[in-house]
Amino acid sequence: VGRVDGDMSELLVITGASKGIGLATARLFLNRGAKVMNLARTPCPLPGVHHLRADLATEGFLRPHEEALSRAAEESDRVVLVHNAATMATDEAGRVDEAALAVSLAVGVVAPALLNRVLVPRMGRGSAVVYVGSTLSEKAVAGLFSYVTVKHAVVGMMRATCQDLLGRGVHTVCVCPGVTDTEMLRQRAAGQPEVLEALRAMTGEGRLIEPEEIAGVIASAADQPVLNGAVLHANLGQRER
Repeated sequence: VGRVDGDMSELLVITGASKGIGLATARLFLNRGAKVMNLARTPCPLPGVHHLRADLATEGFLRPHEEALSRAAEESDRVVLVHNAATMATDEAGRVDEAALAVSLAVGVVAPALLNRVLVPRMGRGSAVVYVGSTLSEKAVAGLFSYVTVKHAVVGMMRATCQDLLGRGVHTVCVCPGVTDTEMLRQRAAGQPEVLEALRAMTGEGRLIEPEEIAGVIASAADQPVLNGAVLHANLGQRER
């Protein structure tokens, strides 16, 4: 188990740490001495990360890992649980792909709820649950019906988590990144350089946000109990259209 603040042991449990924001967050916590456990289909490339192979969209994905997660949490003074994994489908309200919506809900809503059920009861005081939302957690654009729906739900889960855990010494925050330079974003803009340029122009600085910047916000939010229940928009100041 990793060590922080002298003899205090810290555990990071994160979903989707094989790339993007998840990878940057895993690296940050590793560098500060935490033990890191990643749940994803693809291993995190960082040496030292404990990979728990799991397809979060599949029923029963958590069952093979419950014992290891429970033991690691019970052995740690502090647990940081980061619900990072997400999927993005291109769909509309009048043309919803039922299968894609089901996968989005499973990964973005059901999986976090199940992980909470295993880990929250084993979290000591000073622990944190961080949900990764999106700019689209509190607004919407056309053509991303399932994604917008799930990211709105993430804010609701965080707020419900906050109310359920008041007095426990475990706080929760929803970090909402703006246009971040991730594989998911570049796949969305594949073959359309004008889309990437338009996304850059949305930020106050005219650039994409780096995953490491969001990782820093996640770690800071996890370290500050005063932020309990907060929705934090990390978007460089976004131009409204």
